[in-house]
Amino acid sequence: MSPLDLLPKRSPDLLTRIISVACSDRDLPGLADDLASLVLRSASGLTFCDVYVLDEEGRTLECGGRPPVALGEGMVGWVAAHGRPRRHDDLRGATLPVRVPDGGTIAVIDVRAGRPCLRQDLELAEALAALFAPVLCSCRRLRTAREREHSAERFAEQAVQVQEAERARLAGEIHDGLAQRLASLGFHLSAAARLLPRHHEEAHDQIVLARELCELAAAETRAAIGGLRPPVLDDLGLSAALATLAREAGTRQKSLDVTVAVSGELEAPLPGHLQTALYRIAQEAVGNCLRHAEAGCLDIVLEHERDRVVLTVIDDGAGFSIADVFAPGRRPDSYGLRGMAERAELLGGRTTVTSRPDEGTAVRAVLPLRTASPSPS
Repeated sequence: MSPLDLLPKRSPDLLTRIISVACSDRDLPGLADDLASLVLRSASGLTFCDVYVLDEEGRTLECGGRPPVALGEGMVGWVAAHGRPRRHDDLRGATLPVRVPDGGTIAVIDVRAGRPCLRQDLELAEALAALFAPVLCSCRRLRTAREREHSAERFAEQAVQVQEAERARLAGEIHDGLAQRLASLGFHLSAAARLLPRHHEEAHDQIVLARELCELAAAETRAAIGGLRPPVLDDLGLSAALATLAREAGTRQKSLDVTVAVSGELEAPLPGHLQTALYRIAQEAVGNCLRHAEAGCLDIVLEHERDRVVLTVIDDGAGFSIADVFAPGRRPDSYGLRGMAERAELLGGRTTVTSRPDEGTAVRAVLPLRTASPSPS
């Protein structure tokens, strides 16, 4: 007799309750608890029920807040290891395997009563175990997939953090080393220019020129430090950092009209590693525009959507042939484009670059937003 033949005879609404439990909660611990409650409510004399679920590695059985049970340990572990039911020595309970179609055991149901268990109650528990075996198996696969997804997210976040920590270290070394030496060099050049007799005009002119080059190098060093780790990103967030990036681009190229537009709102703040990745992609795209595009207009657009965030950087400059840039051994520019793509891919997103000669360039980065979900237990 199949479970579907046995169960309706116990209660006219039992199948309704079964469907409700099977469809109400796809979280594995919650489903196991609901199954235990369903067994107790549907049985005549059972007073206690626990559902232990075997982990993906097949070594440990988990049951809510109870200590895990190793495979083969105690009554529960023995039933899981052997796939056969066992009655308790006092006959007031039994431990039943929940077997999947391939014959393996995915869980164990442990039931007890205040008196010797009724045969029909054990039959009911076995029928429910058979009916819920595929549902438990599906939930376990889903939990494993979520755990892997969370692990991938954590890896991506840590990778971004490591990259930024290295950038911060380099910025500190440049600031404390090269930048300080350039400042000292500028001071000494100014002093030399003041002390040099005026009749040494050529020497004086050379010192002035060296002073100007020193100031230019110092300015480029400050820009490099700011590019390695922009303080505004930490202090005010991505929108403000993009606005600062736009102002700096306009300062470097006076003829360039740069605009920033931000649309949409998020229920929660954008995670820091996503902000960093989007800023770096924008930074590279703006830098490419300044170096190569000879553009008159540059637009930076940040769009917050329900399940993703989209960054678009568009210019009306000279453009280029995508095929030529990515051809083997052709141009070093492709390293920056590949870097943008790799940043997005690391976080589960993608970056696309569209360009043609004399038709400008568009860089579009799309990063997914993970919806909040309970931590797997």
